Amino acid sequence: MRELPRQLSADELAELFSARTPLVERLAAAHDPLGRAVEIARDAPEAERVEGLAAHPRIGESSPEQRGGDAELLAELAELNDAYEARFGFRFVVFVDRRSRRELVPVLRGRLERTREEELDTGIAELVAIARDRWQRR
Repeated sequence: MRELPRQLSADELAELFSARTPLVERLAAAHDPLGRAVEIARDAPEAERVEGLAAHPRIGESSPEQRGGDAELLAELAELNDAYEARFGFRFVVFVDRRSRRELVPVLRGRLERTREEELDTGIAELVAIARDRWQRR
């Protein structure tokens, strides 16, 4: 397993976080950005956190972690994504960790029952887990 770096550039972090956002810029300025990312993100303005989540692909859309799928499942995920975004005002982000799309449906349904604050914190933690995993797989 690859160790987390003590410093990364904004460009390197942008690859791990799906885009170069203000949150990525904030992380690039910090020592141990992946080790402290959740803490740093939770201290960032809400707009930066929401923008960071928005940079990640929706569950069910093409991304390196998610390929293929049947039309019915994709339609269900699109509907759940829409409901989540309407309820919370930001994108649903989950660390897939080799789970199938079908396995993510109950996760998304369950998270729809939570508060916005819980979901914003959870979404950031999941986004950081994805970035760390991407770093370690390089």
